[in-house]
Amino acid sequence: MSLSKRTARPLDHLVLPVDALEQARRRLNDLGFTVAEDARHPFGTENACVFFSDGTYIEPLAVASREECEAAALDGNTFVARDQAFRFRQGSQGLSAIVLGTQDAASDHMRFRAKGISGGDMLEFSRPMRLPDGREGLGSFRLAFAADLRSPDFFLFSCQRVRALPSDRGALERHENGVLGISEVVLSETNPTDFQYLLQEAVDEREVEAHSFGMDIETTNAKISVLSAAGMEAFFGRSVRDAERGLRGRAVVFRVADLEVARALFARNDIEFSEMGGRLIVPEIAGQGVIFAFGA
Repeated sequence: MSLSKRTARPLDHLVLPVDALEQARRRLNDLGFTVAEDARHPFGTENACVFFSDGTYIEPLAVASREECEAAALDGNTFVARDQAFRFRQGSQGLSAIVLGTQDAASDHMRFRAKGISGGDMLEFSRPMRLPDGREGLGSFRLAFAADLRSPDFFLFSCQRVRALPSDRGALERHENGVLGISEVVLSETNPTDFQYLLQEAVDEREVEAHSFGMDIETTNAKISVLSAAGMEAFFGRSVRDAERGLRGRAVVFRVADLEVARALFARNDIEFSEMGGRLIVPEIAGQGVIFAFGA
């Protein structure tokens, strides 16, 4: 189906709740990823990001201070409140949010409110980051949230870099598994098109491809897919037939330079995987949280 064309936003990063950063770091290292140093948010959470040469990244997110997180949530911090809700309902492993790049989060927030999909108050914060060469920079961000009350276990937000972190991340963007970036983010829902409107407005893209297994919507640099239970089984060999209604983060598909390099590394590191549709499918496990697929 196709409606009026709009300017789609780029995928910026994905939020992956984890129990502890040390656990996530071990798992991601075994999978061949280069992981940045731990970084602390000013509201009680912490991350250890994996950056890619296409400008996207994944953000394993842990709770550094429960007291600070609870205080921030009570004070109206949407990011922390939704992270706490996810952990309460789904446990501390998974994929909780898709983050889209923006040049104007304030305008996005106003648009989300006007369209009835605002996920909460805007959030602005700064945090330091240390690069492999020892340099440290301070990044400042402004976030605007989009959500649907029918889907309590997943949300989206746009991220504006008010003050960008140091841009030379070359060492962090080189990965032993050959991953270059994120090509697809996979969600599941019993009736995928029930959440078409939320995704269209969050991505700012009206064109949606509906198919027998669900629907796809394109950001400027990656695809967001929402699959039915049949679609999850067909593409990933994963049964989700007993899942509750609402969007759930299920898989991240990575673009690799050479699939054989990833295959050999997984064999050396005793990583469980299967092959489907020209992809290496690594099932979810602690420190990883959702399915990781490696392919074109």
